[in-house]
Amino acid sequence: MSEENLQPVFQIQRVYLKDLSLEQPNSPGIFLEQEAPTIEVALDVGAEPLADGIFESTVTITVTAKVKDKVAFLVEGKQAGIFEARNIPAEQLDPLLGIGCPNIVYPYLRANIADTITRAGFPPVHLAEINFEVFYQQRQQAIAEAAAQAPAADATH
Repeated sequence: MSEENLQPVFQIQRVYLKDLSLEQPNSPGIFLEQEAPTIEVALDVGAEPLADGIFESTVTITVTAKVKDKVAFLVEGKQAGIFEARNIPAEQLDPLLGIGCPNIVYPYLRANIADTITRAGFPPVHLAEINFEVFYQQRQQAIAEAAAQAPAADATH
């Protein structure tokens, strides 16, 4: 093979909304509440191979708004992207899928979540920027800690 065939390739093939759900269990009564809701946000990312050099990267956000102990709304969205990643060194592929791809997909998800909340009749929730590098490092650390504890747990049996 020539050197040209081994050039790294990274391309977006498609970005799409994979899943979106909205729940308003206490509507319409919740609209009469005067108190501002508390907002909780949960985040998850994932990546899986689809074919040789083709990967799907997903970002999932769950936004829960509560007034006192009542859920005003719960919105969960999963945005995905299909990416071509070839001739990327193995030590760089995982961070690319865990940091680079979510950085591309997340702005689409932010817009879809904000739009859904607004269409549900609530003031928009503008999700903050996410540092996916820090999120990735925290996940790697949690995986390493879980792996370190697993043999200790097995030794007690």
